[in-house]
Amino acid sequence: MPRGAQAAARPVRPPLFEAASSHDLIIITLVLLISFCFSAAQQNEPQALLNFKSSLQNADPALSDWNPSTPPCSGNSAHWAGVLCFNGYVWGLQLENMNLKGHIDVDSLIPLRFLRTLSFMGNSFEGSMPDWRKIGALKSLFLSNNHFSGQIAQDAFRGMTSLKKVHMANNKFTGRIPASLESPKLIELRLDNNQFTGAIPDISSEHLKVFNVSNNQLEGPIPAPLIKMDPSSFSGNKGLCGKPLESPCRQPGLNPPSDPDHNPPAAPILPTDDGHNNKSSSSATIAIIAISVVVGLFLIVLLALLLYKQSRRNQTPQLGRAVSSSAGENNNNNLPAAAAAVLVGTDQIQMSESRKPTRKSDQQQPGKLSFVREDRDKFGLQDLMRASAEVLGSGNFGASYKAVLVDGEALVVKRFKQMNTIAKEDFHEHMRRLGRLKHPNLLPLVAYLYRKEEKLLVFDYVDNGSLATHLHGKHSVEQPGLSWATRLKIIKGVAKGLLYLQNELPSLTVPHGHLKSSNVLLDKDFNPLLMDYALLPVVNSTQVQQLLSAYKSPEYAQHGRTSKKTDVWCLGIFILETLTAKYLAHQGSTTADVIGWINAIVGEETAKVLDKKMEKDMEKSRHQMEKLMQIGIACCQEDPDKRWDLEEAVHQIEQLQE
Repeated sequence: MPRGAQAAARPVRPPLFEAASSHDLIIITLVLLISFCFSAAQQNEPQALLNFKSSLQNADPALSDWNPSTPPCSGNSAHWAGVLCFNGYVWGLQLENMNLKGHIDVDSLIPLRFLRTLSFMGNSFEGSMPDWRKIGALKSLFLSNNHFSGQIAQDAFRGMTSLKKVHMANNKFTGRIPASLESPKLIELRLDNNQFTGAIPDISSEHLKVFNVSNNQLEGPIPAPLIKMDPSSFSGNKGLCGKPLESPCRQPGLNPPSDPDHNPPAAPILPTDDGHNNKSSSSATIAIIAISVVVGLFLIVLLALLLYKQSRRNQTPQLGRAVSSSAGENNNNNLPAAAAAVLVGTDQIQMSESRKPTRKSDQQQPGKLSFVREDRDKFGLQDLMRASAEVLGSGNFGASYKAVLVDGEALVVKRFKQMNTIAKEDFHEHMRRLGRLKHPNLLPLVAYLYRKEEKLLVFDYVDNGSLATHLHGKHSVEQPGLSWATRLKIIKGVAKGLLYLQNELPSLTVPHGHLKSSNVLLDKDFNPLLMDYALLPVVNSTQVQQLLSAYKSPEYAQHGRTSKKTDVWCLGIFILETLTAKYLAHQGSTTADVIGWINAIVGEETAKVLDKKMEKDMEKSRHQMEKLMQIGIACCQEDPDKRWDLEEAVHQIEQLQE
């Protein structure tokens, strides 16, 4: 198929131009029109954001880089603070802990037609809640830790059927909980520490994982769809009764009497004339967008068919296969090992160690890689399939493969089969979230492939192996054990990476969730790189207990729940394993086994439990080693209330010297 300059030169050649039909010209015109519409929308985004900023108080210096001379987005990268981008468009605002005040001008956000998430957590906004229905396509809304007050209209969320996460904790909201919060896609709802009254409405989303209405003034029976939630989600409401609480209702099964205030009005309150004009304008915009999308999809399909036919005429080989001249002609070419590693189990291509004939349908690509980083060259699924590959190992989640592309670039492809219950949009959104994380002690995600039954995550290959290999592998004169200075460097890097995850992912109770020595890679200078982090939101809820190391913590073993200090427990285990070279949390070990081992070393002399490979460093650094051992023990306290928080642990580790 002609590409590059050849393709660009074709329209000026007389034979082709004369052969072009009026139908072709119409298609070209429509494509240009749609491109113009999308470009115009992109150009309106900076002004919309600046209008929004003007309604805020204390916006500078936090938003001082909101400058019209610089676009807010380039690809998936943002140039303006607090702006989240995807494909060059603004899809979210994360304006957290900026001490913002004033009026949240929802109308100014209406032109941001790709806006899907808003977070104003940890600011000083006051007064009633804004009317979010004007941007009804929102998926996530975070308003916790402000000073919002007053009643919320029962229809405040009517029509917002895409809502998945609503956090409004630690405000001063009163009245009844809006019944319109019932959303078929709702995953998280936090309303704790407010002043809500009355009964809890029936919120029955089958996807609901996080629910908290504690410390309000609610009363009556807990709705049946919520009885499987943790009892702590309802604590601090003296009037609530029924499962999962221990206080039974006097009249089980009988709902409290209906209240006129509980029933939503027949129609939403009409806005002012200005709001009406905005609503009309928004409706017209939505109609234009809908028509454009339909036409655009039709054109994409048509162009794809034309390109496919052209490629067939040019007989261009793909994936290392020769092109068959007939359906019955067999092809003896075999895919490289990476193809089997990456695409095993796909419906389109079945691969094994033996050579198989190539079917005509095999030439259809089974999927497309999605990249989350703008700072690297792109490669396709074909490149992975041409790559040589080797199996690196198989862990709790699945197998890992090293794939070397034809240009010499080495990658790691990890297959995950325990992520097949998450919705496609949720998975894409979380992967983009991980792609925005940037820290020297995190192994960055490069790309991913979504398939219903399994997911592929692609990372850069790190050739120095994992910490577990260096701690528990065979050593020699050429490859001695790790020195004290190297171990301290690794522990410091891991601690800083954990703290970064906690600060960047505040909505996750367990930001890492799977910290262990085999999930810490080492670069050529022995700098640590955390991997398999923040996977809890995408792992099947029925399998997290068996898969993630955080679920071996005492709080989960005893009470069936995790906390912000669960990652600290994992850090403590990691520190002790690094110092002793003992595999504390090996496969099959229980929480009781680990606790018993920790208790056994508390009274032991440090020199007896430290890895003997550090003996030469003992005389000079013994005091520092003992300090780090005590930090590890403090992080492993069985009672979370007595356990250090992560900030304290990181501070103490940073004080240590080589």
